[in-house]
Amino acid sequence: MILSFFDQFTIPQTLGIPLILIAIAIPPLLILNSSNRLVSNRMSTLQAWMFKTFTKQLMLPINLPGHKWASLLLTLTLLLLSLNLLGLLPYTFTPTTQLSMNMALAVPMWLMTVMIGMRNQPTISLGHLLPEGTPTLLIPILIIIETISLFIRPLALGVRLTANLTAGHLLIQLISTAAFVLMPSMTLTASTALLVLLLLTGLEIAVAMIQAYVF
Repeated sequence: MILSFFDQFTIPQTLGIPLILIAIAIPPLLILNSSNRLVSNRMSTLQAWMFKTFTKQLMLPINLPGHKWASLLLTLTLLLLSLNLLGLLPYTFTPTTQLSMNMALAVPMWLMTVMIGMRNQPTISLGHLLPEGTPTLLIPILIIIETISLFIRPLALGVRLTANLTAGHLLIQLISTAAFVLMPSMTLTASTALLVLLLLTGLEIAVAMIQAYVF
């Protein structure tokens, strides 16, 4: 059997059922917990503090009426963060490496922001299509360019998340395979590759967290 480095991005199935559904359902089970007590344990206290700090940072550049979307944005960020980090474990599948899933998350969020902006502040929303002080001859061209950039924004979000995670997983698999193959014959080179692999794993953990926040 020929090894393919892209087999790790194939959606696994059991009895014809895609396991991506189970992978998406696991993160909420790790976060949500029900208890009659106000503070159940130290872990719940730490989670509440992290949620509060992240929500405060996320809502800092947004005006007060926009704070009602804090729960939705926090939920989406926690879902992406959990999927990205769990996908770094051995023998696991990362759903966020699938462009279809990322687009399914990006398009509704983008459409929601555009529709709400057009409903609440139509003049300002349309004004973004034409920068102030634009020469008359450049007005049609800039309107076309800004419109294209507006519609390409969800694609950029989905492709950015997919490409960063896919590239990281491929690098980890390539370096780990090289270290495993070179270990019997070239121990020093394999040890160097193993050290690079450890550093790359730490970098991928940071990338997984940053990409969830950027999205």
